[in-house]
Amino acid sequence: MNAQARRLSRRLLLSRSAAVVGASSAGLLLPEIVRAQGSRIKVGFMLPYTGTYAQLGVAIENGVRMAIAEKGGKLGGREIEWVKVDDESEPSKGVENANKLVQRDKVDVLIGTVHSGVQMGIHKVARDSGVLTIVPNAGVLPVTRALCAPNVFRTSFTNSQPTLALGKPMMERGLKKAVWISWKYAAGDDALEGFKESYTKAGGTIVKELGLPFPNVEFQALLTEIAALKPDAVACFFAGAGAAKFMKDYAAAGLKDKIPLWGSGFLTEGVLEAVGPAADGVMTTLHYADSLDTPRNKQFRTAYAKEFKMQPDVYAVQGYDSGQLLVQGLAAVGGDIGNKVALYKAMESAAIDSPRGKWTMSKAHNPIQDMYLRVVEKGDNKVIGVAAKALADSGAGCKLG
Repeated sequence: MNAQARRLSRRLLLSRSAAVVGASSAGLLLPEIVRAQGSRIKVGFMLPYTGTYAQLGVAIENGVRMAIAEKGGKLGGREIEWVKVDDESEPSKGVENANKLVQRDKVDVLIGTVHSGVQMGIHKVARDSGVLTIVPNAGVLPVTRALCAPNVFRTSFTNSQPTLALGKPMMERGLKKAVWISWKYAAGDDALEGFKESYTKAGGTIVKELGLPFPNVEFQALLTEIAALKPDAVACFFAGAGAAKFMKDYAAAGLKDKIPLWGSGFLTEGVLEAVGPAADGVMTTLHYADSLDTPRNKQFRTAYAKEFKMQPDVYAVQGYDSGQLLVQGLAAVGGDIGNKVALYKAMESAAIDSPRGKWTMSKAHNPIQDMYLRVVEKGDNKVIGVAAKALADSGAGCKLG
């Protein structure tokens, strides 16, 4: 065999060997790819299922499941395995419980939670592990500000967003001097930030900031002080049972018909039945109201009530939108949750057709959304207008590149 023949023979041998190796590799890898794409996506709920916030956790989970069920019950064509951990609304267990889902259960997606203190524990684990995390309620500011992360998306609000919408409508009604009152803790401080910015920008003056430790509900001394100050209005942040007692005490102190009461919408969420007539006339701003008169909201409320035999609330809507965001993101990457760059880009650019109204995601991964002006009438938060259109949180300090 001459030199040229030997070279041709060697080249043929090498090319055939490469083909065999390539075929072998493909034979080994193809089933792995198919298995990865065909395997279930693990979605972990870290929500309160016991205690004060249990009802909120259930509403969020219901909403998530409903949104995904409406799109065929899969994510990007892949079946779902659900995992649940009760966070007990206990901040000291936040990191431990989040690690159960991420390290023990190896979830692909973590959805949680309600309590802002618990959220900070989840957030640490999310940042350390890189697991895709969707925040369906907790409005603690750092999550989408200085501690923002490419893998963390919020579908609810920041604590300052509702009160960012208070200032303008208050000033439009000639309420130029206000007293602020809230619990002195993170959520109360965040809400004050939003109110202070919007009210002073609109030309209002905060004559006094009053506070009491969370969850203290002994309001009498502060109500006496409000009566002496005689402001044009009172603005506040309270929620749950404390909000109910505050509105009752406010009315009992004779202030209800003298000094208009305004607040973040959580003041009147889920407590109107307990408060009764004492809540009539209270004005709030929030990104949703049960009575929102749109075809989308009516369709959602009818379907939710039929499915779960209960009425949905703002928490169910936020869960539903978490599910919608997840569906859109994974549809864009064909279920390939490992394709993080494309997945996050799709989630960042998602337009959510929500019962609350259409909204988009800010650069810091927080909803840009309308805030509605609501008044309590006969046990209902009646929408009387839009207090702020397409309102975004500042995202101050967030650097996602």
